[in-house]
Amino acid sequence: MKRICIYGKGGIGKSTTVSNLAAAMAELGLRVAVVGCDPKADSTRNLTGKRIPTVLDAVCGRSAGEIAFHGYRGILCMESGGPEPGTGCAGRGIIAAMQEIRSRGLLEDRDVVLYDVLGDVVCGGFSMPLRENIADEVYLVTTSDFMALYAANNICRGICKYAETGQIRLAGIIHNGRSSVDNDQLVERFALKVGTRVVGKIPMSPLIGKSEMERHTVVEQWPQDQVSNSFRRLAKRILENEDRGIPHPLSDEEVESLCRS
Repeated sequence: MKRICIYGKGGIGKSTTVSNLAAAMAELGLRVAVVGCDPKADSTRNLTGKRIPTVLDAVCGRSAGEIAFHGYRGILCMESGGPEPGTGCAGRGIIAAMQEIRSRGLLEDRDVVLYDVLGDVVCGGFSMPLRENIADEVYLVTTSDFMALYAANNICRGICKYAETGQIRLAGIIHNGRSSVDNDQLVERFALKVGTRVVGKIPMSPLIGKSEMERHTVVEQWPQDQVSNSFRRLAKRILENEDRGIPHPLSDEEVESLCRS
């Protein structure tokens, strides 16, 4: 089983990336699962065509108890869920959800499991997939904006912390090209400095947004378009990638200096 965490700053395109990668991998005949670890519980919406009940809904008795649903091409979809806005800790919700998923053995028959995790590793709950060795490798989604790279650098710090006692490693950076001021060279330089590489770029395309409004991935909705093919190429690179390592995070000042230059 290939167990992959996709991290990044909130709103950077993680869920879009995860759902389209899952669709592309399922097209290859792989048994894929997606576990959403975001309190918004929207990681699997474009694979199932709806918002599914969350694991916490089942644990708290707010749903019928089913926590795994099949989406596009048989992709197994689960959402950890979270508390109502302003109440409780979303990170604790992720921990409880992962324990429930493990106890039911729902992922044991999968070839690939993709975890969509909010990139605020300041919270221990969001670092749980790193700390508990739920995944083996991490990919960072980022644009070329300063705050996105700043968040990616912080996630590298989290990976370093838990790599000391586990097998979690950084496997690469996914460049989302939707930034208003896109800069390939800046993302490449950042990747080089933290000791990894850019494994692929997602081009800006209005078809992504159009597909999401219809609750579909662009891979399903527009299968012949170049943006769908970019997700397919990225999926193959991730599946074939064996370049994993412990990153070398920059200081905050170094990140700022890199972005200024």
